[in-house]
Amino acid sequence: MTHIIVSQEDSGARLDAYLALHVPELSRSAAQRLILDGCVSVGGQAVRSSYKLSPGEDIEYTLPKAKPTDLLPEEISLDIVYEDEDILVINKPKGMVVHPAPGSPSGTLVNALIAHCKGLSAVGGVERPGIVHRLDKDTSGLIMVAKNDAAHHALQKQIQSRSAERQYLALVWGNPKFERAVVDAPIGRHPLDRKKMAVIETAMRHSREAVTELCVLERYDIMSLLCAKLQTGRTHQVRVHAAYAGHPVVGDPVYSGERRLNFGGKELMGRVNQLIDNLHGQALHAFSLSFNHPRTGERLSFTAPMPEDMQALVSFLRERCSSTCR
Repeated sequence: MTHIIVSQEDSGARLDAYLALHVPELSRSAAQRLILDGCVSVGGQAVRSSYKLSPGEDIEYTLPKAKPTDLLPEEISLDIVYEDEDILVINKPKGMVVHPAPGSPSGTLVNALIAHCKGLSAVGGVERPGIVHRLDKDTSGLIMVAKNDAAHHALQKQIQSRSAERQYLALVWGNPKFERAVVDAPIGRHPLDRKKMAVIETAMRHSREAVTELCVLERYDIMSLLCAKLQTGRTHQVRVHAAYAGHPVVGDPVYSGERRLNFGGKELMGRVNQLIDNLHGQALHAFSLSFNHPRTGERLSFTAPMPEDMQALVSFLRERCSSTCR
């Protein structure tokens, strides 16, 4: 059990934010998990993460011992965009799960990373070593990985402060009326389907702030290519916000439904539908990533080209629709 006495300057701070600031081993999300697990008390009483602290209060916390893990290293090829002693930037392929979960116990990015690296940060827990942020299984693109706890905390703080920039290419259904738009709509667990997320605007249900900047890059009549820039990082954020804006991501099995091209002639319709089938998931790619190096402070920026299946569909649309749709 460790004790911390709250100082005058920290008066009014949230408990989870205070712990993340004063306990090097904890991120804010890790602090919240610790509080939920009953490992934190204030004045001997269990309180919520949102509890506002007062000067002189005694915080007691216990960090759990590391649990053994069944993770096994697997020699899986990685597309490494950048690597040094602190971090990696990986171009994750579509179809790869980031970390083990029910139904995906192996073959994940984490399995490949522990085979590639001698050490990874432990901040995310034993099942998610090195993982600072995630990408959905069928979303390809750039993801940053921390090799040590200091790098992990520094990168997480950049995501929380929005100084790290993450941008996606999204091929969506429809022709948006806007050129640029900001979708500011809180996201939470869908009230009827626990496997889905949804925009939750009622105070009766739990949700978290979610903000996405959208910009139209190209138009192809019934589809458009967007750039989506994250201001927050919620589960399925781009997919949920695109659908909420009326333009779900093409090929998205969860938020787009079984949409098919149904005009433009039999040849065009058949070819585009085949290219959509070839996606085997959503046409969403994390193409751009920028952040400050956790040790040197140098600004680093990386890009990754669209995967071949998405590029094939976009190229066909450009060729067939370039005279009227762009």
